[in-house]
Amino acid sequence: LAGPVQRGERRMKTKATQSDVLTVLARADAARIKSFAETLITPLGEIDVLQSRTGLVMLPMRDTAGGATFHLGEVLVSEAHVTRDGIDGYGMRRGRDLEAAMAMALVDLARACGIETARCEAFCADEAIRQAQADRDTLRCVQATRVDMETF
Repeated sequence: LAGPVQRGERRMKTKATQSDVLTVLARADAARIKSFAETLITPLGEIDVLQSRTGLVMLPMRDTAGGATFHLGEVLVSEAHVTRDGIDGYGMRRGRDLEAAMAMALVDLARACGIETARCEAFCADEAIRQAQADRDTLRCVQATRVDMETF
């Protein structure tokens, strides 16, 4: 999923895992993923929607000092679960956007079924590159505000 290796980065994996793909799809731009998933509806054919709902999930965090895990609070999510010929597709995204969660589930299902695989991989790779650049930009902004203090 990673794009070209940037200075200071190492590419650890050559093939994206299911977890990698779902992570990218969960953060993908809502308009882009909806538009892309729209093109998968016809090739996928008949599917069954098992779930399409919103709900709250607990957000786990790790205490940096002690390493203990605790729940920071609840996060609103949208979830979709679809199936075709016994193969499942799943999507969960932050917020109340059931269409984006369904789009994510359709892309996941298409990949699992081997339908439009090259297009799905290209979409995920493009989104991963966009997300990596956005993360780098955010970290640059944070780094610009860092203050090193001397203690005596």
